[in-house]
Amino acid sequence: MKKIKLDIVGLSYSQTQSGAYALVLGELGGNRRLPIIIGGFEAQAIAVEIEKMQPSRPLTHDLFKTFADNFQINIQEVLIYNLIDGIFFAKLVCSNGDKTFDIDSRTSDAVALAVRFGAPIYVYDFIMDAAGIVIESNDFAFLENLEGLPKENTMTSATPTPTEKEHSPTSPYFNMSDDQLEANLKKAIEAEQYETAAKIRDEIDRRKNG
Repeated sequence: MKKIKLDIVGLSYSQTQSGAYALVLGELGGNRRLPIIIGGFEAQAIAVEIEKMQPSRPLTHDLFKTFADNFQINIQEVLIYNLIDGIFFAKLVCSNGDKTFDIDSRTSDAVALAVRFGAPIYVYDFIMDAAGIVIESNDFAFLENLEGLPKENTMTSATPTPTEKEHSPTSPYFNMSDDQLEANLKKAIEAEQYETAAKIRDEIDRRKNG
């Protein structure tokens, strides 16, 4: 099967489903995007590394990276290898120098580790054909309602329940000044509230790109 290389295009927060994010992966050299529903903690783990935030203590994925480095284990690539009933399956292709082996993983964990190891991310072409969305820009407004998008291969906090309240379509940081946003971002990082920090960063990026 043909493998397609992916880049991380962004993380989109749902305004209508509590705790739900879409990890958006983009086809390298193409205009197809692969959105995957993930939870807040998983989105945080990816955003922290992308934004080069410095947590005061190692996060789980940072600990995994340090552990692997000490035992000379490297992640060569991440492969999203299946899509069954709307659920993605991924694996880490690892090497200790002597042999190569695969480790099953949730897609979000695999991506969080890929950015830390500098490993490429791939998907089989049949998955991109089935779940890819063609868009001409990085406007992810169509992802605000994440109903029906493919999910992780295990339950995460991204799975909404019927009792969850809908978010207001306006960001809680909408009325803050740029200086207030930067100050709150710093406080959130110092307090290790990385999900909050990611949301503040989203608002800062929205203003820069707006």
